[in-house]
Amino acid sequence: MTAANEKSGSAMQQVLDNLKDLPSSTGAKDIDLIFLRGIMESPIVRSLAQAHECLEDIKLEAVRDDNVQLVAEILDSLNMLLGKNLAATELARILQEPHFQSLIEAHDEVAAKAYKPSHTAESCNSFLTSSLMPADAVRMIGIQKRAGEPLGVTFRVVQGEMVIARILHGRPIDKQGMLHTGDIILEVNGREVGRNPRELQELLRDCSGSVTLKVLPSYKDSPAPPQVFLKPYFSYNPATDNLTPCKEAGLAFSKGDILHVVNREDPNWWQACKVVGGATGLIPSQFLEEKRKAFVRRDRDTAGTVTSRHPREEEKDGQNYCFVTREEMEKDIKESRYLEHGEYDGNLYGTKIDSIHEVVEAGRMCILDINPQALKVLKTAEFMPFVVFIAAPELDTLRDMHKAVVDAGLTTKLLTETDLKKTVDESARIRRAYSHYFDLTIVNDNLDKAFDVLQHTVEQLLVEPQWVPVSWVY
Repeated sequence: MTAANEKSGSAMQQVLDNLKDLPSSTGAKDIDLIFLRGIMESPIVRSLAQAHECLEDIKLEAVRDDNVQLVAEILDSLNMLLGKNLAATELARILQEPHFQSLIEAHDEVAAKAYKPSHTAESCNSFLTSSLMPADAVRMIGIQKRAGEPLGVTFRVVQGEMVIARILHGRPIDKQGMLHTGDIILEVNGREVGRNPRELQELLRDCSGSVTLKVLPSYKDSPAPPQVFLKPYFSYNPATDNLTPCKEAGLAFSKGDILHVVNREDPNWWQACKVVGGATGLIPSQFLEEKRKAFVRRDRDTAGTVTSRHPREEEKDGQNYCFVTREEMEKDIKESRYLEHGEYDGNLYGTKIDSIHEVVEAGRMCILDINPQALKVLKTAEFMPFVVFIAAPELDTLRDMHKAVVDAGLTTKLLTETDLKKTVDESARIRRAYSHYFDLTIVNDNLDKAFDVLQHTVEQLLVEPQWVPVSWVY
């Protein structure tokens, strides 16, 4: 732990300790102190405090980088005092010692950042490298392969030339080491290549025996990649990924697999293999996956709630609520145009059946959070719903979960033992009365796991068929 983190942690802990011993004369309520303590103990607040301490951490900088010259000037000033003043003589002896002189020289070099290579040397090395390796030296490269064997190389067209885009680690081309990323492929077995990477891939795949490539090298030096290992927290299947440049070259993996990343040259697609063994393939990079997760697809929507109350100043019709008159809403309720409806604080609220059809007709999945009584209307061939029931866990588990969120400061609502027992009993009642309508029941004894199961189920509904009663189809 850094000094900043220790300082932040000790300061936070001191405040928390003082909250315990806060005298009653302050007039603070126990519920307010519990709420304040929960906020301060939350990981977010602790992380913010540590970040604040890091921003205030002042880095040490050298005062000057010419101390060798300064020592020489001091020695000149001491010459007139040598032999007359014991302190001056002792100081001059210390300043002239080899160890002290080396220390001062090292300090000046570090302060002046003299350890960094000069731009002149870099440009000189680059010039020598380019001079020794002419870019117009065409090479003939021979490869031995079996028909249908993948070489582990992909191509792209750059300025009308067929260029090697990437070489998969551990494949035949990579093991041979004679081709590199950026090389231009001119001919295959004396036949000129076109401008279609897929045709070239098929040509190379069908070749067998000796394959001769006419190549214009790029002479691009690539340093050895660092050792990088990843543990993904999601599963990936390249066959269902529309962004992958080559589905056949993709590497499928499951959540929790340990992957060895062998190439990160492409900012979007890395090359990796599983540490337990297997071929190398393409996986989405961290940047691409974060970008994909941040993009919210508009393939899911909810049916808008209709209400008879007047809109507030900040509300707009059609965004969160659709505002109508009470007379109009009562008329539609009598005509059975609502899936469910109810009254709260003198105003009517409900979900209109037409709004569900509008979402479905727009090609999106309609997600509803409804009263179980509405299942009798919803579970028909007209809607073909997939019903998921989120069941409450056992009373002890629910009590522990509620205590955990309160202690973490994620909620200020304190439920009594009666409230918790009522939740469990109501969940059991709904399950007994309506379980024949449910397609899936998820017991919410772990919020993260319950969310993962629900998300996986929704994603599977998009790619797999759904079982429905035969009467709904015929």
